Amino acid sequence: MRATPAPEARGPAWQAGFATLGEPFFTALAPSPLPEPHWIARNRELAAELGLEPAWLDSDQALQALSGNATLPGSTPLASVYGGHQFGVWAGRLGDGRALLLGETAQGQELQLKGSGRTPYSRGADGRAVLRSSIREYLASCAMHGLAIPSTQALALVGSPLPVQRETLESAAVLTRVAPSFIRFGHFEWFAAQGQEPALRRLADYVIERYYPACRTADAAQGNAYAALLRAVSERTAALIAQWQAVGFMHGVMNTDNMSILGLTLDYGPFQFMDGFDPQHICNHSDQLGRYAFDEQPAVAHWNLACLARALLPLIEELPHAQAAISAYPGAFEAHYMAQMRRKLGLSAPFEGDAESLAQLLRLLAREGVDYSIFWRSYSQACASGTPKAAADLFIDRTAFHDWLLAFSELLAQAGIVQNPDLMLKTNPKFVLRNHLAELCIRAAKLQDFSVIEALQQVLMRPFDDHPDHQAWAGPPPDWAASLTLSCSS
Repeated sequence: MRATPAPEARGPAWQAGFATLGEPFFTALAPSPLPEPHWIARNRELAAELGLEPAWLDSDQALQALSGNATLPGSTPLASVYGGHQFGVWAGRLGDGRALLLGETAQGQELQLKGSGRTPYSRGADGRAVLRSSIREYLASCAMHGLAIPSTQALALVGSPLPVQRETLESAAVLTRVAPSFIRFGHFEWFAAQGQEPALRRLADYVIERYYPACRTADAAQGNAYAALLRAVSERTAALIAQWQAVGFMHGVMNTDNMSILGLTLDYGPFQFMDGFDPQHICNHSDQLGRYAFDEQPAVAHWNLACLARALLPLIEELPHAQAAISAYPGAFEAHYMAQMRRKLGLSAPFEGDAESLAQLLRLLAREGVDYSIFWRSYSQACASGTPKAAADLFIDRTAFHDWLLAFSELLAQAGIVQNPDLMLKTNPKFVLRNHLAELCIRAAKLQDFSVIEALQQVLMRPFDDHPDHQAWAGPPPDWAASLTLSCSS
């Protein structure tokens, strides 16, 4: 008797999404084939959230589809067009030069291949992503998800022996990214720059209906629905940047085409989590003027919002409404930032003098270049054990930290506030994706060892847990990490 074959595992179920916008928002085209694809990493927790069967993610169909060698049933791959300001200069037409949107799943999440070959928006480039940068983005999205910072996520990473020329000859990779939407500030900038107001309005209406429906019933005194959209995006952006600053994250390339309309961390290039605290640190070797230095990120986000405001002005119609929408950003950022930092300090409520006490502490950290993540975790553990002075061992000038600690304790006592160590331990991560950890994964992957990626992925997705088997990953960077440089190709 012949055995009944097992039913084939099903891939994503699609629904109407960005593709409903039609022309002139994108170009439909197939990805370029990737020779000899192989799995490097898969995010099974994310796959389950997307309703994907485990058997499908292990199948050859999934490997071929997520490497660009086959088209999934019901999917019509497309590359979208957008513009943007890069390093403060209008760059004209940009677009998905190496990415293709596969479609939107039934759960309302878009799937996109990054590194799947040339598109009409590749601007002469090869449309490929390299293994090095793809591993960094895969792990970064896991890290941000574990930290509860809004971000695109990564479902899978596929490698190939296909050679790709960057600073050196490297191997190719294709990353599958997931987000509710990949629409950027630059999408609006492009259609505004072209004077295509009907397309601009159609895009704004799509975003409002799909992601900001409350904007339709906004207070008329603050303008129309488009002004309300700008205000809502400003609020989300403020919340996002506050989380970046609190955890010590640097994006590296905050161009307007890398800014998400949903307030997500988008397009990981030369990103970095802070090692020794330096507010002026520049993580991008290509950023010679320091436009995107750590302490410049809040102001750059405000500048980018001004670009979005100019793009939306034909729809908002009245300049004061557009100005009011983005003028709320500085206050919103400060409120979100202080809320984040109070949590890091174990405070459930504000009190008089808390902002100045925080500023004094950050100046101490900067003066000695104290490791940012290690300090906050050590301080949390010290408070939990009842010996907060133990964190002073991280300082050369222990007296200065003791003085700060005494003054801070007196302020807490005067305000009748008690620090919450449990809150601190749930806010200050033990593990962040330091550059040298990503480099360890890259070096292992070049030797076809992907186990380091898998182990680090699991740690980063639960960064507040102890993970005793990986204690070294919570320590300071080794001396050789100082030689690592990151550019826009990273």
